[in-house]
Amino acid sequence: MTRYFAYFLTALMVVLLSACSPSNEESTLFGTDIAGADFATGFKLTDHHGEVRQLSDYQGKVVALFFGFTHCPDICPTTMADLAAAMKLMGGNSDEVQVLFVTVDPERDTPEVLAQFVPSFDSRFIGLTGTVEEIDQVAKAFKIFYARQQEPGQTGYSFDHSAGVYVYDKQGKIRIYLKYGQKPVEIAHDLSRLL
Repeated sequence: MTRYFAYFLTALMVVLLSACSPSNEESTLFGTDIAGADFATGFKLTDHHGEVRQLSDYQGKVVALFFGFTHCPDICPTTMADLAAAMKLMGGNSDEVQVLFVTVDPERDTPEVLAQFVPSFDSRFIGLTGTVEEIDQVAKAFKIFYARQQEPGQTGYSFDHSAGVYVYDKQGKIRIYLKYGQKPVEIAHDLSRLL
């Protein structure tokens, strides 16, 4: 009888403990939970329509913010394509999401260039640029690494840069960091969690 009582108590404890914690579906993120981080709180840059924009302009939407450059051979177009695929997976809910692409190459990525590149992935995506100084200031505030790379004797150049995506909730609070290479279904899942 004592052995059965011990089994009963063990089973009861498991049930009680599981009732006190959120379900796996509610608590699981594919990205990294960075809620409460005290950086990446805002910017003032020019969008590809020539309008000055701030992060606060997008309150009421979940924001996915990515730093890159239009001449990027792989990481940037791959990330933008993955974000576009995630939006398709979300269906009508994707209207509650705003993807922002911040260039680290403002010398080449003018509003006109961004207007050709960024909406080619999804017409709702917005490109942001500024002066070299403005981009440098925003990158530092967002803890983004980027460095110009140029081969000796070559006229062209590239950038090494951070490749993750910051995700903000509808109140403009930073919540999730998506690392490079996350699958569209994972991105869609995490974005949907904030709707």
